[in-house]
This record gives sequence, C-alpha cells and structure tokens, in this order.
Amino acid sequence: MARVGLTGERLARAGAELADEVGFEQVTVSALARRFDVKVASLYSHVKSSRDLRVRIALLALDELADRAAEALAGRSGKDALAAFANVYRDYAREHPGRYAAARLRLEPAEAAASAGPRHARMTRAILRGYELPEPEQTHAVRMLGSVFHGYVSLELAGGFGHSAPDPGESWSRILDALDATLRNWPATPPTDD
Repeated sequence: MARVGLTGERLARAGAELADEVGFEQVTVSALARRFDVKVASLYSHVKSSRDLRVRIALLALDELADRAAEALAGRSGKDALAAFANVYRDYAREHPGRYAAARLRLEPAEAAASAGPRHARMTRAILRGYELPEPEQTHAVRMLGSVFHGYVSLELAGGFGHSAPDPGESWSRILDALDATLRNWPATPPTDD
C-alpha cells in the first residue's frame, strides 16, 4: 500500500531539493527513502527506479528553466533577449546546482520529446531570429550559445573563476557582449565545392 501523501510529483520535488543539497549524482531512491523515513519499497509504487526518479527531476528542472526563460524573454529582442536568456541559466545554476545538473541528464528520445527541451530550443531560435540568421546557421549558433552558457556556468560552479580578478560577473557581461557582436556579424556560409 502506498504511503499517504507520497506521489511521483512530490518525490521528484523532494529529489530536486536533495540534488541541490548533496549533488544530483547522489540522488537515489534509497537516499530519498531516508529523507522521508520510509522503506525503499514504499517508494517503488511511485517511481520505477533511481533512473526514473532522476528523469523526473530532470523534467522538473527543464520545466522550471523554461518557465523562467519565457518570463525573462517576454517583450525583449536582440541583445536584451540574449542577456535575459543567458542570465536565467546562470542564475538558476547558482540557485539550484543539483537541478541544473539534472537538466543536463541525457534523456531517451521519447523522454526528450515530451520534456521542456523543445521549448528551450524554440526560445533560443526565437532569439536568433532577431539576428536574422538563416538555417543551418541557426543550428550552429544554438550550439555555440549552449556551449558557452553551459561551459561558463559549469566552470563557475566548480570554482574555476574564484581565484583571480576580474569578478566572474564582469567576465560574464563581456562574454554576452562578445556573443551579441558575433551573432550580429555572423560569418557568411562558406561556399561548397561542387
């Protein structure tokens, strides 16, 4: 019999909180059972496995990020949209490091399609339309932005910028300026050899 008050959603939220406290890699059904002071078996009526729990946390994190990004982008375009979008990711990662790590979980194709991942991609492409990038150049730009945002945030979370001047926030601002300049001056598509 399922313990009263436990649901898959409640477990995902508790797992997300645990991830922020101890790291996403440490989140298991056993760790969550200890948090609720219940037997592991009582959670299996709500989640199938630790993988299922981790996927639920990832989906929650992707939803939260997408909601924040959509709110931040409302009414913005160009560099303002780019900076708002980037700052959502950086701020979320600093506030919720475990959830941010969860949002990077490799999902199965059906899980990814049903996640907020496609919303993130649509928002990124909407920002790029303000820079008038055609396809396939948009795809290259999406990959560049994702690489820069994730790379910087990951290094910052790991303490990589904490030992030298200038302040990481100043570097972040300059990086956003550079990304804006790059997108406004995107190189022409190289000719193909036929």
